[in-house]
Amino acid sequence: MDKKRVTDEKRLLHGGDYNPDQWLAYPEILKEDVVLMQKAHTNTFSIGIFAWAALEPEEGIYDFEWLDDVIERIHAIGGRFILATPSGARPTWMSKQHPEVLRVDASRRKHLHGARHNHCFSSLYYREKTQAVNAKLAERYGNHPALLMWHISNEFGGECHCDLCQANFRNWLKEKYANDLDQLNDSWWGPFWSHTITDWEQVESPSPIGETAVHGMNLDWRRFVSQQTIDFYKNEIKPLREKTPDIPITTNFMSDNPAFTPFTGLDYHQFAKEVDVVSWDAYPAWHNDKEDTATLAAKVGFLNDHFYAMKDQPFLLMESTPSGVNWHDVNKAKRPGMHYLSSMQMLAHGSDSVLYFQWRKSRGSSEKFHGAVVDHDRSPENRVFKEVARLGQAMETVSEKVVGYQRKAKVAIIYDVENEWALNDAQGFGLKTKKYGETLQTHYQAFWDKNIAVDVVSKDVDFEQYDLVLAPMLYMMSETTAKRLQAYVAKGGTLVATYMTGLVDEADLTHMGGWLAPLKETFGMEPMETDTYYPTDENSLEFNGKIYDIRDYATIIECESAGELAAYRYDFYQNTPAVTVNRYHDGRAYYLGARLERSFLTDFYGELIADLALMPPLDITHERGVSVQAREADGLKTIFIMNFTEELQVIEINEEVRDIQTDETLNGRLALDPYEVRIVEKEG
Repeated sequence: MDKKRVTDEKRLLHGGDYNPDQWLAYPEILKEDVVLMQKAHTNTFSIGIFAWAALEPEEGIYDFEWLDDVIERIHAIGGRFILATPSGARPTWMSKQHPEVLRVDASRRKHLHGARHNHCFSSLYYREKTQAVNAKLAERYGNHPALLMWHISNEFGGECHCDLCQANFRNWLKEKYANDLDQLNDSWWGPFWSHTITDWEQVESPSPIGETAVHGMNLDWRRFVSQQTIDFYKNEIKPLREKTPDIPITTNFMSDNPAFTPFTGLDYHQFAKEVDVVSWDAYPAWHNDKEDTATLAAKVGFLNDHFYAMKDQPFLLMESTPSGVNWHDVNKAKRPGMHYLSSMQMLAHGSDSVLYFQWRKSRGSSEKFHGAVVDHDRSPENRVFKEVARLGQAMETVSEKVVGYQRKAKVAIIYDVENEWALNDAQGFGLKTKKYGETLQTHYQAFWDKNIAVDVVSKDVDFEQYDLVLAPMLYMMSETTAKRLQAYVAKGGTLVATYMTGLVDEADLTHMGGWLAPLKETFGMEPMETDTYYPTDENSLEFNGKIYDIRDYATIIECESAGELAAYRYDFYQNTPAVTVNRYHDGRAYYLGARLERSFLTDFYGELIADLALMPPLDITHERGVSVQAREADGLKTIFIMNFTEELQVIEINEEVRDIQTDETLNGRLALDPYEVRIVEKEG
């Protein structure tokens, strides 16, 4: 799909989810909103996300007049709107009159009406109704000059196990396996526990009251759910594509919380192919009691770089909070200055927006205490509102130097959601210590700390555009992927892999004969077995004269052509290789056999950064907790210098730059207050 810009205006989007349908009985509130929107320096609002009951109060009876009024008010103040389709939460009348739209859970229980995101993606009626209401929205508002883009449903996720979905699952399998049950049984290892399928009608989705231990089936079910969701989305956007072909389309992606790792419910790399612009909802738990602010900021950076790399273009922050949320275990308020800093980080990593959930707090139900721009006091004088207004003013001053600017990286980390599905299913190793997403973020942080840009990519990208590719814990690897990585190294690339890499194929079957031949050749070694540690187990290795602790996993390695960089210090594999390197044609392949403390990754990757001459965007000296990120266009770099600590940080800028907001020339020592951000520009 051709890339589509959200807007040709050089204006960063600032605003968020606006729910006027909750306030139709309070016209004074709707008038007040327009005044406050201007005071908050906001310009863009997502409307209609959960408004189906207000748009279609009875089946076939539509009411758009209230929406007309809201849109005209926004337009009158120079604002833009992102118009949502309402399929994320259907009206009560629909569930009562057409119960086939209700989901069935894995235990085969049919749900009652309630909550949201609870519709059956196979329901023909629901698909028809979403198209019908979307067609009316497109006909009425498609040519409105303030329409910026379409927002499809909201945070797609979940699954249905009804009879329609079972039939669609079987049809999906028939297509995948060429209507050949022998192929299916081979991929699912059917003879295990006498689970051979002899008729397609015997296939059932995974269930706690049925089968959950056939890993190939589990993997195919997750693939089906992802494709079924994407198919529903594609069905929903048909009238929008037909009636408004030039209006970009998005749907908001998520992270997995509370770990704040990539979302595992759907294959976003596949989903991203179907949207014009990637957008996502970010709710990190700032000021938590488990990690310092800099560590969490690196996790945020990882996810931003994950979403940017999906289409190699700027994304949108569709939802965030200016204060707190209502669904963390502890819903802590952002400290003064953190909202400004955390929002600027989003822009630094490639977002062209800072949008909130929500504009105004609800009066009732589950989100009445979720953070918002306008609190229950309705005052522009409270701290949160003032911080939003301050950010809005700053965004207006830097828009010209940010909107549409690109991120450029020479380092890639492979993240594969199917790999995570398979790895989490594996009944071996440490059931609670696999932590695939967290492990990738730890590797990523070694580069974040040194201000080296990273793309978080799928296994299907062109590796040759990168000087360094990291593939930690790529447990599920096809021979095709192994050969592509081998070719990358042969042509001069540098590859790093770790323990638990390349153990199963794309059907989640172990490779016949052990490790794949392309991997053995590339790495010049072979992993023989993996030792799993209890929390009390201890081991370590020595690397460049320093001792580093090992935890959770250690791989026993048999070297062929590989050289040993570090050896285990204890246990029955004492003095055997723990870290290796192999020169393969024009490139190098490193293997980290153990899970090592963060300081090892800092030092190890620090050497690779130096060897490969990977350069940060700015020659700057600072302590840990300061992050420097850049966007660039037309030979100019816009650089964000951000202090993610609660202490004054004195930094040294070793080249001349211009502060975009103050027009100062900066060179030399500079003091950064806690949570302070400076935005500078330089050529090159």
